[in-house]
Amino acid sequence: MNYESSKKLSDVRFKRLVGVERITFEKMLEILTVAYQAKHSKGGRKPKMSLEDILMATLQYLREYRTYEQIAADFGVHESNLIRRSHWVEETLVQNGFAIGKREIKDTDTLIVDATEVRIQRPKKTKVKLFWQKENSCKQGANNRNWTRTNSFSRCSAELLPRHETF
Repeated sequence: MNYESSKKLSDVRFKRLVGVERITFEKMLEILTVAYQAKHSKGGRKPKMSLEDILMATLQYLREYRTYEQIAADFGVHESNLIRRSHWVEETLVQNGFAIGKREIKDTDTLIVDATEVRIQRPKKTKVKLFWQKENSCKQGANNRNWTRTNSFSRCSAELLPRHETF
């Protein structure tokens, strides 16, 4: 939902959907306007999204925890652009006294940490592939002598290894 469509909502519905009251939203917007004008006082490119929409997208991310990709598609901008702008909004508001989405962890708080192990699927290296890779590397030159000495699958490594290490 962009800012233009949220103007039609009642104050109660606005708070329910956005997560902050309309008055708080306006205060946030004033702070962002001043910061934006200070940042772009020398000029610059005109942004695709208005400050109202950037703030609305940031609040949607914090409230609904949708992905930036989904929100960016709703507003018609690229995901990386939205991430950059959203981080700027968060930093600016935190510097001006708003606590947005981040709060200090106290001793009395209970935390749950997800430490689930996830298997990573990797292709298996078979002995046949290792044999051909090492044999080909032996044919390329003597620079591979130390590498082939540690591995005993190829024919040329057997020539380089002492007799008691060959298999």
